Amino acid sequence: MATGLQKERGVESLADLYYGYSSVPPLMAREGATVRYERPATMKQATTLLGREKGKAFVLAGGTDLLVRLRTGFIEPDLVVDIKRIAATRAIEPVGGGFRIGAAVSCAELGEHAKLKKAWPGVVEAANLIGSKQVQGRCTMAGNLCNASPAADSVPALVAAAAKAVIVGPRGKRTVPVEQVPTAPGKTSLKKGEIIESILLPKRPPRSGDAYLRFIPRTEMDIAVVGVGVSIALDGKGVCTDARVSLGAVAPTVLLVPEAAKALIGTKMDKKALDALAAACSAACRPIDDKRGTREFRVKVAGVLARRAAQIARKRAGGK
Repeated sequence: MATGLQKERGVESLADLYYGYSSVPPLMAREGATVRYERPATMKQATTLLGREKGKAFVLAGGTDLLVRLRTGFIEPDLVVDIKRIAATRAIEPVGGGFRIGAAVSCAELGEHAKLKKAWPGVVEAANLIGSKQVQGRCTMAGNLCNASPAADSVPALVAAAAKAVIVGPRGKRTVPVEQVPTAPGKTSLKKGEIIESILLPKRPPRSGDAYLRFIPRTEMDIAVVGVGVSIALDGKGVCTDARVSLGAVAPTVLLVPEAAKALIGTKMDKKALDALAAACSAACRPIDDKRGTREFRVKVAGVLARRAAQIARKRAGGK
């Protein structure tokens, strides 16, 4: 349901903004409003602030989504909690052979981390497609996830990578697969007072690789019409032993497509397997029509991109 401020500017729903339908003029917080800004030093302080706030509270990590939503009138915050001062949100650390990425680590920092790029090139590439170079210095994967856009670039790559979100709240800590965080455009499963502290990427098995591809109308700085993430592992004979395939911008949330993974597992990812992969991805799509692309176009492109991303992932895994 659109608010009065949204209707004044011709925006009918959150989905309009998240899918990139509408261009609206800047709008700051409501006139005369007082917005509290807090910069806690610990996660406990942050969750306490959020949990006790009776008004509307928001978390600031990079701010590249939050400030846009504020200026377009989609949110009218009473409290903004900046988490960048919290040490746990600002580091990339090796954990169990994988990586723990703090929620306030910028996408530019991901691109500068050699070991992370080597282990998860598809994830880093996807994160480095968000916005411009200037935006890259601020935007975060956790923010991209919590913004809950169906067309988010980093989320399909994270889903394909089997990444998990570490969530901290007044009742403690829990860890969930990233695909369980967004529940609808602009909505998440986070409870009152909860914050994503970090994102966990698992240890890569030998002979594995990942890739992310998207289709956009322009050459850069655009919203994905379709996005596809693929992660695979091969045995010594080049047979696919494990796979995860995800789709973005073709449903209300990013999709994990088990049928597409099954099309690859047990094969050498030959033409027959890739055809089955493409068909499974197209069949899983539940897209909308908009000015950026028709349903039919998105369904077709999902299969095409899945095939190409799988081939890149196979090459990165050492396959031929």
